[in-house]
Amino acid sequence: MRMHRKKNLDIRLNNCGDILLDNKIDLNAKLAVKSPNYIDINAVYKNDNPLCLEIGCGKGGFAISHAQKYPQKNFLAVERLSNVIISGAEKAAQLKLNNLKFLITNAELLKGFLLSGSVDKIFLNFSCPYPKKGYENRRLTNAKFLDIYSHLLAGGGTVEQKTDNKDFFKYSFDSFLSNGWQILFCTEDLYSIADKDNIMTEYEYRFTSQGYPIFKLVARPPKSLND
Repeated sequence: MRMHRKKNLDIRLNNCGDILLDNKIDLNAKLAVKSPNYIDINAVYKNDNPLCLEIGCGKGGFAISHAQKYPQKNFLAVERLSNVIISGAEKAAQLKLNNLKFLITNAELLKGFLLSGSVDKIFLNFSCPYPKKGYENRRLTNAKFLDIYSHLLAGGGTVEQKTDNKDFFKYSFDSFLSNGWQILFCTEDLYSIADKDNIMTEYEYRFTSQGYPIFKLVARPPKSLND
């Protein structure tokens, strides 16, 4: 079902001010990399703190909670749908979270916005599993995306994935390993262990309340790519 465009969306997006970053870039991923619109991280956040990136931030609940819990870190929340991201951007603007920014773009274009080695950690929270085999290249743990993450991550940087989908989790685990990544942490039931650093997303609240297990892994790319 197609989502209805929110009322006064363009005005609301403009009213978010510098919380919502400029997303002017060529929509062709290959051309975007050749003609990048790099974000000046130090200028945008007015510091040189580590940068965390959430890809597919939805309504921004995780991003806002993360920014509040870790004021010493910068956070960039990415979502391809302006109709969805507006909720988080408006709330972050109201809270005046200086360490949180939002960007409307596709994951394929991130190399055109962020310099190599500029990201400390990447979060993939409950990404669409795209279960049909013909859509495999859209999965955010497909090899083409892992290559992008390797490019963006600084030395020692990691990707943290959470999902409720067992098949997608297995696919992701295998994808990381087959592309030379190191699995640093893996669990098929996050809430069976004590994880004091875990921040719940909107989906996570829903799934856990229904008794579904949450799968989580943390992976690091091959040293030759980001060290």
